Amino acid sequence: MSLKAVLFDFNGVIINDEALHEKLIEQLLVEENLRIKPGEYREVCLGRSDRACLTDLLTRRGRVVTDTYLTNLIERKSRAYQQELATLETLPSYPGLTELMTQLQAAHIVMGVVSGAVRSEVEYVLAHLNLREFFTVIVAGDDIQGSKPDPEGYLLAVTQLRQHSPASQLQPCECLAIEDTLRGITAAKQAGMQVVGVANTYPFHMMQRYANWAVDYLSDLELDRIQAVFAEEQNVRMKPVEGS
Repeated sequence: MSLKAVLFDFNGVIINDEALHEKLIEQLLVEENLRIKPGEYREVCLGRSDRACLTDLLTRRGRVVTDTYLTNLIERKSRAYQQELATLETLPSYPGLTELMTQLQAAHIVMGVVSGAVRSEVEYVLAHLNLREFFTVIVAGDDIQGSKPDPEGYLLAVTQLRQHSPASQLQPCECLAIEDTLRGITAAKQAGMQVVGVANTYPFHMMQRYANWAVDYLSDLELDRIQAVFAEEQNVRMKPVEGS
């Protein structure tokens, strides 16, 4: 088993925007004559899609809305998100991101994005960070029914990568996910992947507890070491059983 693909989460891994999302969710609720409680965004929304987040926040307040109304709320937030980013001279990405992606590309490891974010937001950010060319597939919140920790998004990304390159016969166990939330780590593990937890949103010790590898910064990720682990696991799987 070799490492063939790396799948990146988006918010909290590629772009440092959780504070902006919290602000926009709070603003959206105010426009609905509702209020968010301290700490509630982190509890309900971190690592989840806007649809799942807003559904739970509204349900907690006894508000039942149609799918069409919910979609309109999400679209309003997405427009506000892109308007906010458009005012910034430089988008807040994370140190070491471009260097890691360049290293993966040089090693012929394909890359994808698996996120609960709206596709238009993902495309906007990747275009403005000049990173779009690195990614073979993007699985966004628009493409799936569920939300992390459901593994649906990761499994769909593997399917799409396999369709893009049938000869690879890509399997989830040949993929590495990079995540910053516990829900995201759970989703990737349930899909059958190993995970790097980067301590952008939760502290290092929590990433260390739940992920296969933990790093403070993307620049700390030792690709050679991870590739060696994948190769060693392949050797173990291929080793004949004694006495067979």
